[in-house]
Amino acid sequence: MVDVQAVPASRTGARGAAARTGLRGGVLFWLAACFSVFYLLVAVFGPLIIQYDGVGTNIGDRLLPPLSTTTTGATAWFGTDQVGRDLLAQVVQGARVSLLVATGTILIGGGVGLLLGMVAGYFGGVIDTVIMRLADIQLAFPGILLAILLAAVLGPSLLNVIVVLAVLRWVVFARLVRGSTLGTRGREFVDSARVLGVGTPRILRRYILPAVLTPFIVTATVQVGLMIVAEASLSFLGLGVPPSTASWGTTIANGREYLSTAWWIATLPGVVLALVVLSLGILGDQLRDRLDPKLRS
Repeated sequence: MVDVQAVPASRTGARGAAARTGLRGGVLFWLAACFSVFYLLVAVFGPLIIQYDGVGTNIGDRLLPPLSTTTTGATAWFGTDQVGRDLLAQVVQGARVSLLVATGTILIGGGVGLLLGMVAGYFGGVIDTVIMRLADIQLAFPGILLAILLAAVLGPSLLNVIVVLAVLRWVVFARLVRGSTLGTRGREFVDSARVLGVGTPRILRRYILPAVLTPFIVTATVQVGLMIVAEASLSFLGLGVPPSTASWGTTIANGREYLSTAWWIATLPGVVLALVVLSLGILGDQLRDRLDPKLRS
């Protein structure tokens, strides 16, 4: 016998579980969005308020713990490093550097990947084969090793880091956009435009591009966090930005020898880095769930 009363109850329980899951997802989305906006504001306006001197030192203020008072009477909220530089100023300046690297990488690498992915997916044939085989060849190499190789050849600078990461990441965008283009080029509205004599550039711009923008934006949001980690990794290894430029990776590297005596030098930038990347990752996942019609019920 089937308990007829159990069926509505189970459905009610499923709806309640789905509602609770949606509520948690909404809370995570807004928390991640607020922290990401705060990170953007700090990266853009923070260095205008908290100045950082990459070559200045003050031995009298070296290795001060957080919330200490410096010899000038100022409060070192995050403490100071081994040469007396304010750690909060380094973290704020590092936020701008990471944002510049991530933005430049998305604009260059994402732009190249968007263009090549649309061309490969729309035209197919030999063009598609050549572009995708180049992507496969690059993916055959471990990403971090390829980045280290290119960075070592080009030398440490902010522009070189952007170029290295753009070369490393165009493949991700190209493969994603190609897949979306393949699913769009056979749609009725594209066939109608082609029959009416609409030129290929206009079809790509007016019909294909809007269809691939949503997955592109979602992927770009996730890639921002990965680019921040990649830049920090290269700077940690001494292959990123110059030592005179504050970077989260450089600051963490400077503090690794002081973990037992001045833990804040490496720990606080590491915590900030982890929170930013986690927030951007959650934001990207939530945007995917909200914008992808296949995931909406």
